[in-house]
Amino acid sequence: MKHEFQSAEYADAIDRILAADEELVPSSGFLAGVMERVRDEAIAPRPIPFPWKLALPGMVLAAGTIGWLIYEFIRTVLDSAPDISFAAPRLASTTQMVLSPVVWIAFALALSLGSWALARRIARNYRVF
Repeated sequence: MKHEFQSAEYADAIDRILAADEELVPSSGFLAGVMERVRDEAIAPRPIPFPWKLALPGMVLAAGTIGWLIYEFIRTVLDSAPDISFAAPRLASTTQMVLSPVVWIAFALALSLGSWALARRIARNYRVF
């Protein structure tokens, strides 16, 4: 009940403020500050474009490698299909609860390390670092 009274009170106050015909005037240095920012942006140099011509071969190579790995994995699994046993190993529920997050954390750390190493290697070739 208290919240309904307060929201109605606030709505009335907002309606009174919006209904007033007072002219809104910006503060004294607002216009000068905005125009200074606009001028700074106008004279700023253009951003460096992304080097797609250099990155595209690497992307194609990565996509091809991932595709080849998936193909080889599927081929290996299908070749050994008669030998596969679908019985999952029995693990205690507490072990399963601990291992599931650990696997994802290890995967995320390995992916982060690989991304960092690749970026550092690429940057070293262009003498950024």
